[in-house]
Amino acid sequence: MNILLHICCANCAIYPVTMLRQQEHEVTGFFYNHNIHPYQEFRKRLDTTREYAGQVELPLLVNDNYHLDEFLAQVASKPEERCKYCYQSRLRLAAEQAHKIGAEAFTTTLLYSRYQQHDAIVEYGRQLATEFRLTFFYEDYRRGWNEGIRISKQMGLYRQQYCGCIYSERDRYAG
Repeated sequence: MNILLHICCANCAIYPVTMLRQQEHEVTGFFYNHNIHPYQEFRKRLDTTREYAGQVELPLLVNDNYHLDEFLAQVASKPEERCKYCYQSRLRLAAEQAHKIGAEAFTTTLLYSRYQQHDAIVEYGRQLATEFRLTFFYEDYRRGWNEGIRISKQMGLYRQQYCGCIYSERDRYAG
């Protein structure tokens, strides 16, 4: 199957890319993370994703729009619901991109993280799949958590310490 893989960061892509390739899928990466804070962190994650894609010969599409104002406008009144907006905005653009390039399916590296809300991601991914006449490819990549960390360290990739938005950065330091 031809699958577009939304990539939140290089580290989270390692295990899903490996598994999708082992299953003989054709994988194209798609970096889109408009809410990463601060901008320097956004650039580090983008640069590291490009570095990783080059090392593993992963075709990579990039949307490097940085919409911090839009993100804040959507979540500032209810920051506890920020993840929902984050999932929906990124998955929608991934589905649109998958449809545009003629992919059969799409998925996301968000499914690799132990910290993400898998049920919400899967539910919205499937809604978008219906809307765009695609398949939302679900696999629980959390089982590869330790392997992904080990490989990213071996590759010498930049490893971020928080999910990405200003709130997750705050939570990292607030304990």
